[in-house]
Amino acid sequence: MTTQISKLEVGKVKFQGTIETVRDKKNIQFIVLKDFSGKIQVTVDKIAHAEVGEVFAKLLTGSTVMVEGELVKSEYVKMGGQEVLAESVIVTSEAKEPYPIGPESNIDQRIDYRWLDLRQDKNLLIFKVQTCFTEAMREFLEKRDFVEIHSPKLIGTASESGSEVFEVKYFDGKAYLAQSPQFYKQLAISAGFGRVFECGPVFRAEKSHSRKHATEFTGFDLEFAGIESCEDVMKMEELVTYALTKVSEKYGEAIKATFGVEVVVPKLPFPRIELCDLYDELEKRYGYKIDDSEKDDLSTEGEKLCKQFAMEAYGHEFLFITGYGPRKRAFYHMRKNGVPQGYDLIWKGVEITTGAQREHRYEILKSQAEEKGLAQDVEFYLQFFKYGCQPHGGFGLGLDRIIMNLLELANIKEAMFIFRGPERITP
Repeated sequence: MTTQISKLEVGKVKFQGTIETVRDKKNIQFIVLKDFSGKIQVTVDKIAHAEVGEVFAKLLTGSTVMVEGELVKSEYVKMGGQEVLAESVIVTSEAKEPYPIGPESNIDQRIDYRWLDLRQDKNLLIFKVQTCFTEAMREFLEKRDFVEIHSPKLIGTASESGSEVFEVKYFDGKAYLAQSPQFYKQLAISAGFGRVFECGPVFRAEKSHSRKHATEFTGFDLEFAGIESCEDVMKMEELVTYALTKVSEKYGEAIKATFGVEVVVPKLPFPRIELCDLYDELEKRYGYKIDDSEKDDLSTEGEKLCKQFAMEAYGHEFLFITGYGPRKRAFYHMRKNGVPQGYDLIWKGVEITTGAQREHRYEILKSQAEEKGLAQDVEFYLQFFKYGCQPHGGFGLGLDRIIMNLLELANIKEAMFIFRGPERITP
């Protein structure tokens, strides 16, 4: 196995890389090679190693090679102060055409050739950050005795809400792609697992073309028992703070240099506000008004204004909003005096999670499902609560949306390895 570029040491070296650029001069060539670990300048003396120069002269960007030579330090080389003086080269694969996309291409054109688009350094950084964020959340939860589960994505009933699901043929019948692992997280609680989490695909059959929606995305969900109120669920704000701390420590400087974004580790606790009070503040501060009949839910424009409001009122990027009406809340949210015991968490003007204390009492849960017209659809789910279930709560984070927000990307398409939307099912 050849050595990674980032681990090359002074002296004789042998490594593989992809051609990023070739500058071909009369008696010398300068080539930039890269792999997943980094880049290095390769210099070819065309007089001493004419055969090597002839090979590089014919290769297009994207071609891959194996190089042998000597790594030397050089104060004249901007790329790490070192270069490889090439002595031999073997072509391991040859690009047949110039790249069909470039910096001027829009995101949809770039997704058509996503495997080429991902070769940009900034895209690899996006997924290194995502890996770090996910690993930190896992680490945080495992330290607190959470167990990872993997729930089925093929389900037999339409959904938790009765709409926005993908139907698929299932042998002689039909099945549906799961909107979330919600029911199965709660099954685990009923089974006595106590604390569970899952990271996996989520499917939403909604024809939305907003910058933050996708028809398939990665969800990070958790559920835990032993709570006394929704406030216990909200205290899991520590999870987000922990993950952002890890990202800041490992990639803060690279994020600042690449995206111009300062990773802010939020202070605890996050600010909290009732929805009705938020609308009062938005009207008083920004003249934003909506009809009273719509004030039981947060509007899209109201969500965006939360970015400015949270900073002005609290000096904070995050904002918990509570006190929603039952009209748009899930039937399984516990209610007190008719008010769902849940919240939305807004970060930089974008909702990143909805959480709640769940209703764990069978008769009440059944009644709330009937109220939403879902009793038959969720009959199997209601069985989980017939034999006793501890008070519990939880939430789900859209991992792609988190990364979009963290790096302040223009669109969730930039944050996803491969995007899926109403008009996008390839590559």
